[in-house]
Amino acid sequence: MRAKARRSRRKGVVVTIDGPAASGKSTVSRLVANKLKFLYIDTGAMYRALTLAAMEQGVDLKDEEALINLISQIRIDLKNDQKNNLRVILDERDVTKKIRTPRVTAQVFYVARAAGVRKEIVKLQRKIARGKKAVVEGRDIGTIVFPKAGKKFYLDADFKERAKRRYRQLREKGIVPPTLKRLEQEILKRDNYDVTRKVAPLRLAEDATYIDTTNLNINEVVDAVLSYII
Repeated sequence: MRAKARRSRRKGVVVTIDGPAASGKSTVSRLVANKLKFLYIDTGAMYRALTLAAMEQGVDLKDEEALINLISQIRIDLKNDQKNNLRVILDERDVTKKIRTPRVTAQVFYVARAAGVRKEIVKLQRKIARGKKAVVEGRDIGTIVFPKAGKKFYLDADFKERAKRRYRQLREKGIVPPTLKRLEQEILKRDNYDVTRKVAPLRLAEDATYIDTTNLNINEVVDAVLSYII
């Protein structure tokens, strides 16, 4: 009986939360993880960290082989601080704020679209979550990374509302944001890319719970997610 219990713990528990840019998935995932006392994993941060490393080292973002080679040369860690806020560590440097700048955001799609790069990053994502109780968020988590996860969610919202959220997020982080119109254009462009890319496109998993967050505040979304878990 005890051996069976140990095997169960090693399997871990994964909750996946997917959705388009600024749908609220990062904040909701972190808060849900806090409530459940689970590890919070922002997989998109890993692609951003790799993008930042490539930009800093002058690696061509369109060169898939060079990007894969770079992955083997750098170390990307995701750590939760005492408040369960995610800290992104690139080669022992905290780059949590730096990977969220508009400059990195505008370039990350080059990294995300490369099949070979995604394959290597997925390996890292699964390794981090292995045997743990975790809330994992991204764009292909419930469909590609953890297709057998027990609980899956897909958060969405009107693109204008998502642009407003992104504007507020950047201001709160001390980053001067583009105009709302520019952010709307960027989000629509990112949406189109995410759903049409050939590798791991953004889509609603058949067994995922869909939640429209347009007219909900963060606490209401968190409560909605938790109602399907607890």
